[in-house]
Amino acid sequence: MALKLYNTLTKSKEEFRPINPGKVGMYVCGPTVYDYLHPGNLLSYMTADTLRRYFEYLGYEVRMIKNITDVGHLTEDDIAQGDSGDDKIAKKALREKKTPKEIAEFFEDYFHKAEEKINIEKAHYFPRATAHIPQMIKIIFRLIEKGYAYEINGNVFFDVTKFTDYGKLSGNTLENLKVGARLEEHPDKKNPWDFALWLKAPKEHLMKFESPWSLGYPGWHIECSAMSSEYLGDTFDIHTGGEDNIFPHHEAEIAQSEAYSGKKFVNFWVHTRFLLIDGKKMSKSKGNFFTLEDMKEKQYSPMALRLLFLSGHHRSQLNFTWKSLDQAKTNFQRISDWISNLDKINDEKKSNLVDLKRYKKKFEEAMDDDLNTPLALSILFELITETNKLIAEKKLGKEESKNILSFWEKMNKVFGLIITKEEKIPEEVFKIAEARKTARENKDFKASDELREKLEKLGYTIEDLKDNKYTIKRK
Repeated sequence: MALKLYNTLTKSKEEFRPINPGKVGMYVCGPTVYDYLHPGNLLSYMTADTLRRYFEYLGYEVRMIKNITDVGHLTEDDIAQGDSGDDKIAKKALREKKTPKEIAEFFEDYFHKAEEKINIEKAHYFPRATAHIPQMIKIIFRLIEKGYAYEINGNVFFDVTKFTDYGKLSGNTLENLKVGARLEEHPDKKNPWDFALWLKAPKEHLMKFESPWSLGYPGWHIECSAMSSEYLGDTFDIHTGGEDNIFPHHEAEIAQSEAYSGKKFVNFWVHTRFLLIDGKKMSKSKGNFFTLEDMKEKQYSPMALRLLFLSGHHRSQLNFTWKSLDQAKTNFQRISDWISNLDKINDEKKSNLVDLKRYKKKFEEAMDDDLNTPLALSILFELITETNKLIAEKKLGKEESKNILSFWEKMNKVFGLIITKEEKIPEEVFKIAEARKTARENKDFKASDELREKLEKLGYTIEDLKDNKYTIKRK
C-alpha cells in the first residue's frame, strides 16, 4: 500500500508521488512572532512534523521550510483578504514600549523552545519575512508587468479578476466573493476582493522598507510565495497549515505564485482542523487560552500533550479537555512502564511469540491512510497488551524483548515521544519508602501519610501494590 493523503485542493485522498524521486519538499506556515504559542498552534505544527517523520520513516529525504512572519500580518486577518488593520508585531511593540525587532526576536525564541519541548523536529530553514523583501519586490514587479497587479498611490494590489482559477482551493470563487464575503473597502482597490501585495506606510508606522512604489511594507500573503520559491522552487510537493489559512492566505499564495511563474504552485495541500477547548474555539476573550507553561504548573508534561494530539486525526476536530489530557498522561505512563519492563528482561530463553511483521504491516497501513495516527496508536497499545501478558507469564526471552524494543524505536521515529529511562532511586528516598512500608504493616497510617508527603516534597510519588509492595516514580 502506498501513502495516500487528503489533498484540500482536489478534495480527495490521492497517492503521494514526489516531484523528485526519493525527495520531498515541504513548506509549513510558521508563526507570526508577536505572542505566546497555544496548543492550537502546536497542533498544526505537529501535523507537519508527523508527516515529515513518516516520510523519513519511509526513506525519503525531506527538505522542510518553516517561515517566520515578522512583518506584514495585519490584525484584521479574519476580514476577507487579510490586508486591513494594524501590523500585529508593530501593535505589540507600541503596547510593550519596545521595538518590533525586540518583540519578534523574543517570540521567535519562545517558538523554537516550545517546539523543542514538544519534540517537533527542527525545519531545515526558518526564513524570516524581513530578510526576503527583495524577493517579494521581484515577484510584485513581475506581477505588475504581466498585468496581474496594479499600483495606486504607492499601494500595490493583486487583481483577482485576472486570475481565472481564483477560489480553487477554498471555494471562494469570484462569484461567491461578490455574493457573501466580508470585504474591506480600500479607496485604492479596483475591486473590493483584490488583495494587497505592498502597502504604503503611514508616517507613524514602525516597520518600513524601500520599494519602487513607496516606503512601506509587504502584504502577508506575498511573503510565503517569496520564501517558498526561494528555498523549494516554483513548484513543490506539500504545503501545510491550519484550516484558518485556507482562505484568504493560501488562496492568495496560489494566485500570486501561479500568476508569477506560470506553473502549478503546490501538488498537495494538507490542513489541520481547529483545536477546540471544552467544545469551544480557543481565545483569550473566552478565558480558555493557555500555554505549555500553564500545563507544566498543573503537572502535565509536553509528551502528554503530544500523545493527545496523536490520538486525534488531523482532519477531525480534536476537543481538548483536562480529562482527555489526564487520559493521555495515563497512556504515556503505560508506554513508559512497558518499555521499562521489556528493558528488564534478562531471561536467556529463546522465544518467538510476537508477530512483529504483522504489527509493522498494520502500523504502516494506518499511516499510509492519510496519517491515521489514532489507528497507529491503537496498534501500539495492542502490542503492549500482548507483550505485557507474555511478560506476566514469564514467557518472553531477552532477545525477543530486544527485537520488540527495536520495533518500538522505529515506530517512535514517527510518534516522536520522548521516553526517559528509569533513573536510580536515591538511597534517602528508598529508606523513606521502606519506613513507610513498615508503618503500613504496623497500621500506623498517620506516619505512613507523613512519609508519603516527605517523598512528594523530594519529588517522588509512591504507588501501593498488592502484598504491601510498592513502586516509586519521579513526579
